[in-house]
Amino acid sequence: MSEFKQYRRKQIAELRPVTIAEENSSATKLRSLGISVSPADIENGSPRRGDMIARNPKNHKDQWLVAKEYFQDNFESIE
Repeated sequence: MSEFKQYRRKQIAELRPVTIAEENSSATKLRSLGISVSPADIENGSPRRGDMIARNPKNHKDQWLVAKEYFQDNFESIE
């Protein structure tokens, strides 16, 4: 039996594209800027074009990388 359950998001997410400078840097550099990057994303070559940076709307210093594929599968613009 899995401990994981499915949940639907209730809030609006705030994301921005990875910049060219971030794309050309390392995950270590992003981490030094306060952006969390998971080991799985590092193994998959992030940061890279199409990745996004998400932030907590209630704490803008809380930021993390969202891989391109996950972003495309799970997010759409509300504009």
